[in-house]
Formats: sequence, structure tokens, C-alpha cells
Amino acid sequence: MPTGTETATVSEAMEDGAGKEEPQGVKSLVSFYSNYVWNRLAAFVPTDSNFLARVASIRPQKTRRRNVCLPLPLPSPPLASSPIKPHSSRVYDVLEDILEHSYNNLHSIQKNLLFWQSRAEGSDGQKLYFMLFERGPQAFVEGTAQLVRETLKDGYSTQQLALSASAFISERLAVLRTLRCALAAFLAEVYREVDKHGEELMKDPEKAFPSMLITIDSLFSHLEASIGHLHAMRETDSSVDGSYSLPLLFEKLPEVDQGSEWTDCEIIDAINVLYKNLEKLDSYLSLMVVKHQKPRKLTQHWIRYTCGAVGLSVCSIWVLRHSRLMGSSDIDNWIHEARDSVANFYVDHVEQPILSIRDDLFDTFRKRHKGVMEVEEVQLTANSLHRMLLAFSEQTKGEPFHENASDQKMLEIVMNRYEQELEHPVQNLVKGELARGLLIQVQKLKLDIETAMLELDQILKANEINFAILAALPAFGLSLLLLVLLRAWIKQDTRAEGRGRIARRYRRLLLIEVERSIMQYQDYLDHGMAPESQCMFGMVLYSLNRLCLAVEGHAMETGEWQLLRQDIVDLGKPSLTTDYKLKVTSRMERAYECLLPSTTRL
Repeated sequence: MPTGTETATVSEAMEDGAGKEEPQGVKSLVSFYSNYVWNRLAAFVPTDSNFLARVASIRPQKTRRRNVCLPLPLPSPPLASSPIKPHSSRVYDVLEDILEHSYNNLHSIQKNLLFWQSRAEGSDGQKLYFMLFERGPQAFVEGTAQLVRETLKDGYSTQQLALSASAFISERLAVLRTLRCALAAFLAEVYREVDKHGEELMKDPEKAFPSMLITIDSLFSHLEASIGHLHAMRETDSSVDGSYSLPLLFEKLPEVDQGSEWTDCEIIDAINVLYKNLEKLDSYLSLMVVKHQKPRKLTQHWIRYTCGAVGLSVCSIWVLRHSRLMGSSDIDNWIHEARDSVANFYVDHVEQPILSIRDDLFDTFRKRHKGVMEVEEVQLTANSLHRMLLAFSEQTKGEPFHENASDQKMLEIVMNRYEQELEHPVQNLVKGELARGLLIQVQKLKLDIETAMLELDQILKANEINFAILAALPAFGLSLLLLVLLRAWIKQDTRAEGRGRIARRYRRLLLIEVERSIMQYQDYLDHGMAPESQCMFGMVLYSLNRLCLAVEGHAMETGEWQLLRQDIVDLGKPSLTTDYKLKVTSRMERAYECLLPSTTRL
């Protein structure tokens, strides 16, 4: 028979956040049995230690982070009072273990329930798709065969398969809702009892703890009556695959005179029974949830993974054919080409644009000097043209011209003379001034070309930095993409505990869920629906625990944790009114940084 220490060890293994069992070696087994023998011998030896020390021996101090964040509804000790003793905190650990098991089991049930609810809200086509393609290869073959039989029997009709899908989903919804309601009511009752006896637990745990054990034992009996009948449904239900679950039978506390003071051995035996019942509850719920859980990701996307595996196999064969193993050098050539392409991309889109921008920003003096030289070359051409025009005009008019005469005026003289010479082009080409006029026009054309080239060169130089930036845009885009991916990895923005905009949205949705549950709880109370209200209060506690886990790290960083934690505790107190709780949620939405909506959009 497992003892209390053994039960505590199993309980700790099941409380692991990752849901993995820790392997035990020879040293762990030796330590386990030595503690067991010592505890049994110490039970018969009269000592002066109180029962708190015995409870401490049953539940050793934990060093890992717990999966429950919502604290027990205990009154805060006065500032002048002494701090809680370590042995007294073990009593609170026993109560927290009950709540932690309830929170973990509720979370497992809630995740699967939300999945089946989303499938139930879908259309008939979506339900058929789920039944055929999201339940694995075996279900695909069976569903296809059933669809073919129905088609051959009654023509093309999917009504029967749609009804089967609805029944398949509805059965799981019914079982999971029953489990959730019963477990939430159990959680709510335990939380209420702790809240009711909070002052007694703070003042004298030795006196208040035994009565709490009796109350919790009766709550286990109520829980057994609520969900213990589900195994009978499985024996007659053919829609759920797998082996049948065993009936849920909790152990009872040994008969103890409630009017007398409990001995240490009686308290230890009662705690052992409590942990045995927790272990049985975990085993029963895990089995029931596994048989009604949502398909795994691998099962839901088996077609996609199968196609991916086939494609990967084909690619592997193709790569093998072009590898050195088959005597081919194609892969080596592709690697060299890819390396050269990357190097060229780096030079063209990173190195050269950066060097160009650097030259434009820091080598302005050299570029200005080069521009002055080009302007001087154009000026030489202009001076040469001016002298040619001046000599031609003086010879044509037979009078001297001023050195600063206008080129435009002298060019008119050249063109007039050119028109006259064109009347006898052959004769004037040899004896006249036609050839000289043509040379002057060639010089003018050269000046115009050089001037236009100088202006174009100045425009290009003025925009060199823009061209360099455009060349660097591909590299900039890749860098920006890498930064976005790095930011998403650092912030871990996929859950409510993340640091990004999506995580903020999840946290606000959790707060909305808390507010909605509180209002639904009050509505059940107003209509006299006691069982439903008890279940909803348990869901309020579950939502508060999830919210507390989500905001704890951020609130500690911003220094808001103490106030925010107290507000969350107030939302779970049964004695406070619903109006006050709704005011608290409204204040939380606008006062705490970790719950504010994100103002940035990427």
C-alpha cells in the first residue's frame, strides 16, 4: 500500500509544469524508503514535536515554481505580527496542492472543450472535413468507406455522415462539460472553505486544519457522485475508442471522534488519504480527458505531413543523385555559384552603395575640384568660339569689333553670310566663306554638347546618394526581416506571457473572460441556480489563476505586482459584491501597464 510519502512523491511528479515524469534513480529509491521507515517508526515514538512538524515531513519544501499563481484567500497578517513560520507554511502547501491539481485538471479539460466547441460551431461541411481528414489515416479510410456505402445505397448524400459527426462531437462536449462543471464546483467549495476559515488557519493551524480535512473529504464524496457515473456511459458508448475507464472510488477518512483533539498519527493518516484521493482524481481525469481529447497536431495535419514526407523523400533522392556519393559534382558547383552570388550581392547591394554614400558625404572637396576642371574645359571651347566669331565678323563687316561683343549678335552675322554663300555652294565652298561658316557652326555644336553634358553630369552627381540608397534597398529589406524575426523570438509573442502586441491582446482577453464569468455567476445567483453558480465561481477562480500567471512577470518588472495581485485576490473573494468586482476589473483595464492595449502597429 502506498504511504503518504509515496503519495506525495507521485503528486509532485504529476504537478510538474511540463507534464513530464522525473526519472528516479537508485539514490531516490533509497531516500524514499529510508524516509518511509523513519516516518513509520517516528509515529510510535512519543516526541515533543507538534503536528506542524509532521506535516512538514509529509510535504517537503518545494524549490520549483508552482503552476498556481492565485494565492489562498488568507487574511494578511498585521505588520506588527511575526512572520509565518516555515512549519505553518506546510499546512498552506497542502491546501495549495489541492487547488493546484484542480487548476491543472481544469486547464486540460478547458483546452479540449474549446476545441470541440469550435468544431461544433462549424458547418456540416467543416464537420465532414474534420471526420474525414483530421482524425488520422484509419478514420479517413473508414469515413470514405462509409461515404461510399451511403452513396451507393441512397445516392449521393452526406447527411448520415454529418449526423455521425455531430453525435461524435456532442458526446465529447457532454463528457467534458460534466467534468468541468463538477471539478469547478469542487474548486469553488474548497476555496470557500479556506476563505471561511482563513483567520483560524492564520491564528491556530493545529486547531483549524483537522476540520478542514473533514470538509474536504466530504467534498471528494460529492465530486465522486458528480463524475463517478461517467465510466458507465463509456461501457455503452461506441463512439469513443479505447479501453474502458475504471470507476472513481475515493477513500474515506478513518473514523475519528470529531469532538476530541486529533493525534499526530490521525492527522498524518488523513493527509495520506487526501493525497491518495488527489492521485486517483488525477488518474481518472487524465484517462477521461485522453479518451475525449482533441486530436494531436500530427493527427490533424497528417495529410500535410504525409505530403511533406513524400516531398522530402523525393528531394533527398534528387540531392543524392547529384551528390558526390553518386559521382556527381553538381552540388559542389551549385554551392560555388551560390557563394559567388552571395558575394556579388554583398558587393553590389551593400559594399558599393555604402562606399558611394561615404564618398558623397566625405569627399566633396575632391568632387568639387573635378567639377571645376570640367567647367574650365567648356569655357575654353566657348572662348575659342568667341574668337572665331569675332574674326569672322570683323572680316565680313570690314570694321573692328569690341572684345566683349555679344556672341549672339556675331552669330547672326555668321548665319546671314552663311545663307548668302549657300546660293552658290560649290563655288563658295572653294573660294568663299562657306567652309569657314561650317567650321564655326561645328564649334558652336561642340559647345552646346559640352554644356549639356556638364549639366547632365551635375544632375547625376547630385543624385548619386539616391542611387546608392536604391541599390542598398534589397540588403536593407533583408536586414529588416531578420530584425523582425529576432524581435518576435526575443519577445515570445505567441502566448499571454509574451512581451508583444499579441500577448497584450491575450491578457486583455483573459481579463474580459474574468469579467464575463463574474457577471454570469451573478446572473445564476439572481435566478436561484445554485449548482450552476457554484460551477461558474470555480471558472472565475480558474480564469483568475490564468490571468495571474500571465501578468506576474510583467507586473514585477514594472513594480505593479503588489497592487495588481491584491486586485486579483479581491476578484476571487466570495464575500465581495459583484458591483465592486466589476469596478476593480474596469480599473485594471486602464491602470496597469501590462493590461493596456498596444499603441504600436507593425
